[in-house]
Amino acid sequence: MEKEQRLNNLRHTLAHLLAAAVGEIYKFDKIKLTLGPAIENGFYYDIDFGEEKISDASLQKIEDRMRKILPKWTEFTHKEISKEEALAFFKNEYKQELINEIADRGEKITTYTCGGFTDLCRGGHLENPAKEIDPLSFKLDRVAGAYWRGDEKNKMLTRIYGLAFETKEELEAYVKQREEAMARDHKKLGKELDLFLIDEKVGKGLPLWTPKGTAIKFELENFTRELERKYDYEHVETPYLGAEELYRTSGHLDHYSKNMYAPIDMDGDKFYLRPMACPHHIRMYQRRQWSYKEMPVRYAEIADYNRYEKSGELMGMMRVRKFQLTDGHLFVTPEGLKDEFKRVCRMIVEGMEGLGLIDIVSYRFSKRDPNNKEKYYPDDELWKHAESLMKEALDELGLNYVEAEDEAAFYGPKLDVQAKNVNGKEDTLFTAQMDFLLPEKFEMEYIDKDGKKKRPVMIHRSTIGSLERVFGFLIEHYAGAFPLWLSPVQVKVIPVRTSHNEYAKKIFEMLKENNIRSEFDDAEENLGGKVRDAKNNKIPYWLVIGDKEIEADKVTLESRDKGQLGQISKEELLKKLLEEIKNKK
Repeated sequence: MEKEQRLNNLRHTLAHLLAAAVGEIYKFDKIKLTLGPAIENGFYYDIDFGEEKISDASLQKIEDRMRKILPKWTEFTHKEISKEEALAFFKNEYKQELINEIADRGEKITTYTCGGFTDLCRGGHLENPAKEIDPLSFKLDRVAGAYWRGDEKNKMLTRIYGLAFETKEELEAYVKQREEAMARDHKKLGKELDLFLIDEKVGKGLPLWTPKGTAIKFELENFTRELERKYDYEHVETPYLGAEELYRTSGHLDHYSKNMYAPIDMDGDKFYLRPMACPHHIRMYQRRQWSYKEMPVRYAEIADYNRYEKSGELMGMMRVRKFQLTDGHLFVTPEGLKDEFKRVCRMIVEGMEGLGLIDIVSYRFSKRDPNNKEKYYPDDELWKHAESLMKEALDELGLNYVEAEDEAAFYGPKLDVQAKNVNGKEDTLFTAQMDFLLPEKFEMEYIDKDGKKKRPVMIHRSTIGSLERVFGFLIEHYAGAFPLWLSPVQVKVIPVRTSHNEYAKKIFEMLKENNIRSEFDDAEENLGGKVRDAKNNKIPYWLVIGDKEIEADKVTLESRDKGQLGQISKEELLKKLLEEIKNKK
């Protein structure tokens, strides 16, 4: 048996063992078992505990019972039964729903029994769990809420998660790795470093940027606009609302409405909080006639967007309901499309290099599923041409990408820039997309060299993605220890005693005058406590000022990353800091 399949069977077996242990402790007639699959790194089981309440504190007792009954689990036996037999045996409504679905599909209904415990199951277990499972190779991990079948309209169940590997050593290595990763979790660091908050009274998925977080946000905005100017974009501003007819023409109401909020009625006219700005930029383009000599037209905007995300899918800054996207749309002649798309990709790579994220991103060429007629615009020739052209561009650039079917936008193929967060979940940081459809739907035009009206092609692209999501990835990537140019506080000025405050204050004012984000720590606390605070807040540099520094008219510079750097003059200090900030080291 292949290792991967064996591990999957081990985890599935442990899900059964978990259900059996829970049933013994909390009594089978008082709880309702539903289902429990193997998952990456472990397993879970969803259970309706009725009036009983369990928490993470209950897990050790359940885990101990699992180990106690494991020696009796020496053999799995299975049995094929009729729908009537299954409904008579499994009396809770969850199992009966599954049984009816299996029967309706015309599939066999099978039960598996081990150690006296019987469950509805398709199979996929270890033959002799007692012999094949190391009792120290698994542990129960946490308790969570989960809607039955993942539907918010259904009852909330209790989900017990477990971790499982083939050996104790593999389990311990994973737990250690996860602990190290969780220390980088942007939700945890965001709170500790006071960078952002999600306040329930403001609303789920609606992040608030604190002063420190906003300082980073402004730097990301400046970085984006500088990069866009380098690549000849013009910056525009458009409203965060759009009229119903705008989104009907674009096709968003037909293909994207589930991600849009309900319309707002204003004097009988319907408006929507926009999920994207492409229709706005199209109308900006259509304000006048364009010549082929003026193409491509490149618009960029840091735009406010609102998209509906289910509560269970919200996650810190990485999945929110309101965000700002470093968005852009290009209007290109068909002849210039491939070269312009390659230029967009080069800008994306430069952006990721500038943020220090280039080593954690990967590229996905997202294509349509030609059999999914409802999701994608039905024009085979258009899709074949667009996908072929994008593939040529990516190959000529030498980008290392994977192809993914059924991941395209409804109007065209796209390049997705992917990254994994500390929890191992892959997210799309941002995309670049070719679009032949919207220029047709909006009847866009330009005048070609022969004086005839032609359709341009669109490229949708983002420079560094949404500010919220890239911020989350930056927090995790740097573990909150941002490079100097991005740090919310770049330098902390620390006088040793109150008698040193006057000189230290002058240094602080000098830094402020040169737009270096600084803090002046005149708290009545010892030097060690002040330095500890600078380290805990991951400030890149701090200046210690005492008698020796005042006498020499210098400062002692200490670095978060390199330790004590010694005394340095004010002029040398400024030069060093300003060069490092300018070069974005």
